Amino acid sequence: MSKKSIKILLLIEDNLGDAHLLREMLSEQGSHKTELTHVERLSEAEKHLAEHAVDIILLDLGLPDAQGLGAVRRARALAPQVPLVVLTGLDDEALAGRALQEGAQDYLIKGEIETRGLRRALRYAVERKAMEEALFAEKERAEVTLKCIGDAVACTDISGKITFLNLVAEKMLGWTWQEAAGQPLAEIFRILDATSREPIPNPMEMAVRQNRTVHLPSNCILLRRDGFEIPIEDSVAPIHDREGRASGAVIVFHDVSASRALALQMAHSAQHDFLTGLPNRMLLNDRISQAISLAPRHMKKVVVLFLDLDGFKHINDSLGHPVGDKLLQSVAERLVDCVRGSDTVSRQGGDEFVVLLSEVEQADDAAITARRMLQAVAEPHSIDQHDLHVTTSIGVSVYPDDGLDAETLIKNADTAMYQAKENGRQSYQFFKPAMNARAVERQSIEEILRRALERQEFALHYQPKVNLRTGKITGAEALIRWTHPIRGPLSPEQFIPVAEDCGLILPIGNWVLREASKQARAWVDAGLPLATMAVNISAVQFRDENFLEGVFAILEDTGLDPGSLELELTESVLMKHAESTASILDALKAKGVQLAVDDFGTGYSSLSYLRKFPIDALKIDQSFVRQITAAPGETTIVAAVISMGRSLKLRVVAEGVETREELAFLQAHHCEEAQGFYFSPPVLPQQFAVLLETGIAETILRPKTESVFLESDQLIVHETLPVPRDADCSGTKVRRE
Repeated sequence: MSKKSIKILLLIEDNLGDAHLLREMLSEQGSHKTELTHVERLSEAEKHLAEHAVDIILLDLGLPDAQGLGAVRRARALAPQVPLVVLTGLDDEALAGRALQEGAQDYLIKGEIETRGLRRALRYAVERKAMEEALFAEKERAEVTLKCIGDAVACTDISGKITFLNLVAEKMLGWTWQEAAGQPLAEIFRILDATSREPIPNPMEMAVRQNRTVHLPSNCILLRRDGFEIPIEDSVAPIHDREGRASGAVIVFHDVSASRALALQMAHSAQHDFLTGLPNRMLLNDRISQAISLAPRHMKKVVVLFLDLDGFKHINDSLGHPVGDKLLQSVAERLVDCVRGSDTVSRQGGDEFVVLLSEVEQADDAAITARRMLQAVAEPHSIDQHDLHVTTSIGVSVYPDDGLDAETLIKNADTAMYQAKENGRQSYQFFKPAMNARAVERQSIEEILRRALERQEFALHYQPKVNLRTGKITGAEALIRWTHPIRGPLSPEQFIPVAEDCGLILPIGNWVLREASKQARAWVDAGLPLATMAVNISAVQFRDENFLEGVFAILEDTGLDPGSLELELTESVLMKHAESTASILDALKAKGVQLAVDDFGTGYSSLSYLRKFPIDALKIDQSFVRQITAAPGETTIVAAVISMGRSLKLRVVAEGVETREELAFLQAHHCEEAQGFYFSPPVLPQQFAVLLETGIAETILRPKTESVFLESDQLIVHETLPVPRDADCSGTKVRRE
């Protein structure tokens, strides 16, 4: 289904704290902003809805003027066509289930709501409401069509012989009026019970005998003259003469094939996904519960796999929703082919699928199925003359080890799926209890991260880049640091992935770019010799539709020369969508902005894109630099990158230089620049200014293994101590592409 963005949300909640929390969670959804209107009573909502349109309603079930199902019914009456999601402070699944029966699209339990789940619930609620409306419209059309066709009418005399058939009756019975006239009704109007296949007694005789209108059983079947079976509904009424005595009967009947098929379809649609025909969440939960109840008796395990497609959003956005829908259908078919008939493949909504493997001998069997699914999904999908490529990340949970009910198993499989994504995608991951602790920690970080910018808890440190021939500082790399007033310092590895997940990476990234540009301009104005300021750009930032406009606005506001700004992007970011990447890089280059490939050698490492894109510099990843001392026989990559960069006339920068031996190797192979703890750790602006004034050329030329560090704004030269291999030498080198 094509996704409809939620622009206006009405929150009916009397708890101001809960309302504030929901507003904060919705304020950072990404490019599609949601306007939230908050009222505390249902009566206030009634006035608002009378004058304003909304896209979705969030309803608390414990309002001052309405509680429980009564609140649901009143809200549905006020806005029957608006999707409704209920909020409850009680973990009462029975009440929530009844709310869904009353017309709510979903429910959320207070205290268990997190940003990703809230966005997903709202999006799925809108999708389900659209499906319900489409089904209702289809049902209305079918009913109107049936009425327009008209009913069949047959008349008999008191002896039960046919006296009249209208045109509809002729068609349904297979007899013309002339052929049927005078024939016994039982020979023309043959009816059976659909279940027992037994003949149904003559309804005309019953109506005449009881002298009242009677109806056929609801599961009645008409046998047409050629033997074709037609499900019908009818009524039979006696015809009276002038004296009021029964003189015959009239039978009015009609074909109910369409309405019965529609009823079956609606019953099916209530438990199946509209797009793929797969079981939906309701039916999946029921089947998981059934599998759990049978598992102990049969000495089996139950496995739940949670799948999320990688790369689907780009295809859906670039080629359109019709192609995206066909791709989802193709994936659904392949997943069904990967499992047994006793298993269940369901679609949760969007590009997420959940698979139930019932009666599994051992948990390792799930790994076989997961690998089969990874391979099946990754094969090209031929759709509308496109060969489309997507992959999937899979999380696996097992009953009884990882949960005793459907909700827990799905939740834990979802958690494991996100771990699989973090591990590099196109993989599967079994749930481990420690993942829950990490999920709680991520949620905690997200909550405090939302206020970090406004509370000015972030700071930038700067690490120098040094010319290995002259020893002069050629530039600085800006690295973000976060010190929380209670938790203290948090490393970028802890909070950058969370910021990317919840959408905060955009304002944080813009802040880093603006602050770094402002600081660079301040050093230039102070006459300090700084050539370039390097800033890391995440995949989320680079793909934001306002990225270019934001960069150019910051340059104009700060007055920094575009040639003094260097943007660092990883190979994965550059190669994700090469065509659009080229246009963005060309626009930056046209302004004079410098461009560097960060962590070179850890991604695509393709020579072709280095020629295609207007790149200025390559940064050798510190993992390769460390091989110089850790594995001297494996330094081929470093030497090859330096040689390749020089042949392409690109500046080559080595990251994470920590020892004199590493420096000597780089100098011997004519590497132009380097950075790392050997020269200086990332330092505060005032300490970096001292470095710019004093320089660190002496360190490079000194034969002993010494380094320059800063202490109390003074330059101190001392013996270099071994740097721990897990030390944070780089800063924001945390990206998920």
